[in-house]
Amino acid sequence: MQQLFYVCSMISLSIWEKESFYAAQDIIIVGAGLMGLWTALELKKSKPSLSITILERNETALGASTRNAGFACFGSPTELIDDAVTIGENAMWKMVQARYKGIKKIRQHFSDAAIQFDECGGYECLSSNDANIDDKLNWLNKGLQSITGDEQSFTSVNGQLGTLGLKGFASLIKNKSEAALHSGYLIRSLAQKVQSLGVQVLYGAKAISWESNVNTAEIIFNDKKIKASTIIFCTNAFTNELVPEANILPARGQVIVTSPIPHLSMKGTFHFDKGFYYWRNLGNRILLGGARNKAMNEEQTTELTQSSVIQQELENFMRAHLASQHEYTIEHRWSGIMGFSDNKQPFIKAVEENVFVAMACNGMGVALTPIIAEDVAAQVLQNFS
Repeated sequence: MQQLFYVCSMISLSIWEKESFYAAQDIIIVGAGLMGLWTALELKKSKPSLSITILERNETALGASTRNAGFACFGSPTELIDDAVTIGENAMWKMVQARYKGIKKIRQHFSDAAIQFDECGGYECLSSNDANIDDKLNWLNKGLQSITGDEQSFTSVNGQLGTLGLKGFASLIKNKSEAALHSGYLIRSLAQKVQSLGVQVLYGAKAISWESNVNTAEIIFNDKKIKASTIIFCTNAFTNELVPEANILPARGQVIVTSPIPHLSMKGTFHFDKGFYYWRNLGNRILLGGARNKAMNEEQTTELTQSSVIQQELENFMRAHLASQHEYTIEHRWSGIMGFSDNKQPFIKAVEENVFVAMACNGMGVALTPIIAEDVAAQVLQNFS
């Protein structure tokens, strides 16, 4: 008698796996970066009984969450002045308030030591074209007083240009309320917190497709699937791959880091040219990123590589303005992918009754995601009332 064998190209799940790791969930979140983790935390805080699984396609969160510059900032003067023109004063102030609250919220959840939070202060370097903005500074300080409680959030500190080792700038403005942190430690701490609350995080789980109906949704990842009552996409610049109608614009941010520099006098977080250039000290190293305005079209990509145009611009900027008197080499290079909306506002949308999209922090994800997550959770929880 011929013996028949059942052959299947997919790996079959055990009943134990089906009833644990791949069991139907209340909520599936796609993306274990800042947006996904903060959203899971807010949902669990509001409704601890929810079963939540986060799918992350990489071994660790990628995109921008662990590939940014580690700034805890709410906006440099020239950027805020520009935002007031492009999105309106009310929208600008609302966004600044959310960013400021987000930074405070991070510190409420994690100790400074856990995330290497450093109250080093933030600075903006100005060229001669932007140096005469005293009237605008008065206007910004007046508006910020109700947010920060400080009469003067921004102060001119031109005398510190030399002591901080900065060259070729016309003036310098300080914001004592801004800080630096360790992006990797923040993500790791967030992941540990949500997992301690019962949230399951599956790494290496690449979402391929999804579908929904009135009562349930299903997402296919790798060669597996999970059903849920609700799906939330927190995939930032990569969202267009799964939800094309979101129309989020990707923007690559490239970063370089020097070798250790003995007696480095620079300390703080710094911006230049409406935030297109940003740098900070990383101990006795200099971290420099940005310059995508030198090749805007080319940098609208989700490729996590580096380009020679931007890398050369960053090296030139480093040599001319930040480390002209030092000997150093470039020891680290990386890229992160930010997500931008068409109006520079965070993007929260229900694409189906039980499928949501939340992303586009427009380069301010560290500060904004803790607050945006509250709005996302409030909208999603309406389906669980």
